[in-house]
Amino acid sequence: MKKLYKYIFWSILFLSVTSCSNSLLDKEPISNFSGEGYYKKPSDAQAGVNGIYNGLQTLFRQNYAHWGEGRADNVVTRHAGDPGALQQNTLTPIINSARWDNFYTVISRANYAIKYIPQAFGTEDSELKKQLLGQAHALRALAYFYLVRIWGEVPLVIEPYEGLGQELFVQKNTETEVLAKVEEDLMLATENCATNYSGAGNRVLITKGAAYAFLTQLYMWQKKYAQAIEMSEKVLADPQYTLVSIEDWNNIFVKGSSAESIFEVGYNEVQTNNLRIWYAMGSDSDYVPSTSFIASIEPDDLRKPRIYDVSQVQPRKIWKFFGQGFNDESPEPSAGNMVLTRVADVVLLKAEAHANLNQSVEAFALLNRIRIRAGLPALDQNKANTQFGSLLTGILHERSVELCFEGHRWFDLVRTGTAISTMKPINGLSDNRNLMWPIHEGELLKNPNLKQNEFYR
Repeated sequence: MKKLYKYIFWSILFLSVTSCSNSLLDKEPISNFSGEGYYKKPSDAQAGVNGIYNGLQTLFRQNYAHWGEGRADNVVTRHAGDPGALQQNTLTPIINSARWDNFYTVISRANYAIKYIPQAFGTEDSELKKQLLGQAHALRALAYFYLVRIWGEVPLVIEPYEGLGQELFVQKNTETEVLAKVEEDLMLATENCATNYSGAGNRVLITKGAAYAFLTQLYMWQKKYAQAIEMSEKVLADPQYTLVSIEDWNNIFVKGSSAESIFEVGYNEVQTNNLRIWYAMGSDSDYVPSTSFIASIEPDDLRKPRIYDVSQVQPRKIWKFFGQGFNDESPEPSAGNMVLTRVADVVLLKAEAHANLNQSVEAFALLNRIRIRAGLPALDQNKANTQFGSLLTGILHERSVELCFEGHRWFDLVRTGTAISTMKPINGLSDNRNLMWPIHEGELLKNPNLKQNEFYR
């Protein structure tokens, strides 16, 4: 029976990595590769890494907003399915966002690339070889970082599955073990990725700056504040990354590839995503701004009319990602990129790190860069205490508004230990074990060595 499972698994895996599209710079990465026999020349290595990006597109296409926003306080929904379950905190092992198979597709493709890229280049000492290896390691790290933040303990698989002699029914690793590999992979990416790439690929490929930005996020998740500051400074010292003006704020998302963007997942009319379904389908989008989110925005905030229609008491669409005044009722998927990290994200994480180290001068300077751009007055300690209760609370509030609906809010609440205090009055969240998602029943059926997360047993 075990051999039969392995045969079926290998057949499915082979089919899953042999679809083909056109050009990465057209945001359609190729995914046509199949292990040792494929990686024969540098162009094969390039195609293999393109396939990882293709897997990343698929990964975030359906569940990105569910993972990062659906369980948090900035949105409300009147829909059933995942939106309703997440908002009401009634997660079960059959909801779609409990599936992790697309994460492991990305990881599998990365594992093949990491093992066989050297073979494709032979003895050639090539910058392209280093860059492709760096990107593959970073993309694997990104997948595992999300896995840990969503499910906690997960299996750590770092070798491609290539034969019946390998163990198929893997067990979970600890969060510490997985995040150690994430850090190792991202550090390797900082050493090997290019500082920038030509043309449109510069924001949809992993650069050194993107690796440093994800390391900043990782260290903040681990509360390693000094390390987070060190990584963030490497990003902010790079002149290609800068805050855009408030007039161009929407274009970070509408047009993509802005000076503020550090890394985004590329989409187009062929490789589409669910941004419109989540946020912009007229009166029927999955998520709309919550009353508490609307009330939290300061009256003179220049971002407010750029996020939603302020003329509506209960806005029924979020036009942050589509442009001010967006009014297309079409249910068609979106071709817009998903920005995973940008300068404002790194600036506010750095401010938070300084605040946690009691370095308030540095923290206020960074926080006020974002506030002043939004047309808001600068804060000092007295004003922060009066308005928000503390500097740290003021920074978390600023992240809530500046990065709203970009997939950060839920992870911010969990990371800062405020998820239960924020969500308990809304949906009764009260158990730390409930912060993780359940493992989908399909994964448990395929792998008898997996145990359901404790809260959902």
